[in-house]
Amino acid sequence: MKPDEFGGVQRNVLGGPLGRCSDKPLTGFFRDGCCTTSDEDVGSHTVCVILTAAFLEFSKARGNDLSTPRPEFDFPGLNSGDRWCLCAARWQEALLSGKAPHVVLNASNERSLEIIGLDDLKRHAIDLN
Repeated sequence: MKPDEFGGVQRNVLGGPLGRCSDKPLTGFFRDGCCTTSDEDVGSHTVCVILTAAFLEFSKARGNDLSTPRPEFDFPGLNSGDRWCLCAARWQEALLSGKAPHVVLNASNERSLEIIGLDDLKRHAIDLN
């Protein structure tokens, strides 16, 4: 796990160690498979989601086409069912539009709570018992 800017381990939204989001496709601002973040990550790619067709269409309509491969950026293009570290503000926007994808709480960085309420994340969680 990548240490945070204070030298500690980054935490998930539930306060535990940040889990892996996806290695295939490789995700994260740092492309380390985790939703780790730093001050460099101005988009706050901190919410681990399971993409849906509805969300991918929503994102494309908002100017961020995640479905189309971009080989020049080593980006394979994403599909429904893929896990991905999504920008917290985009997830919040999708929530308000009724298009929010499911969330993996154990792999979502606590920094996402600066933008999104924990109750909203929990309502869309796949890993909350």
